[in-house]
Amino acid sequence: MASQFRVVAMRTMTPEETKRLIARFGQLQPDSPAIWGKMNAGQMVRHLLDSFALAMGERSASEQSSWAERKILKHIALRLLTQWPKNVKTRPEMDQELKGTPPGEFHRELEELKAVMHRFASPSKNFRFGRHPVFMELTEWEWMRWGWMHANHHLKQFGL
Repeated sequence: MASQFRVVAMRTMTPEETKRLIARFGQLQPDSPAIWGKMNAGQMVRHLLDSFALAMGERSASEQSSWAERKILKHIALRLLTQWPKNVKTRPEMDQELKGTPPGEFHRELEELKAVMHRFASPSKNFRFGRHPVFMELTEWEWMRWGWMHANHHLKQFGL
């Protein structure tokens, strides 16, 4: 009997995949409507900027983590899922309606996001990874997987 399982490659923020993500962000407009969630396009861009700053050790967030979140949830989120569930709460420091950075000029911040994503995905890192507020310490591969999953998640939020 032929196998009915299909192997799905786990995408990470390789330079090639990052170019694909950035091309999708090129379709985002300030008035692009969200399919789900409460963020508008400007808030989403700023949320990703704050989140990548955290990943690159340039910003911190309050930590909330149990053993199960660090071990089981991290494994599920980064290795088993092909996309993340909708409407999962973020940490207050990454929420633009709470303690996150308020959005500024949309097109400038979108260009900044593209540059940050290139920097994050670059094989030669000029930063040290931070700590994830739930998963805690991540390997470089896990951060690259997280980056792809997080960007893809929010692109899908806006139908991109």
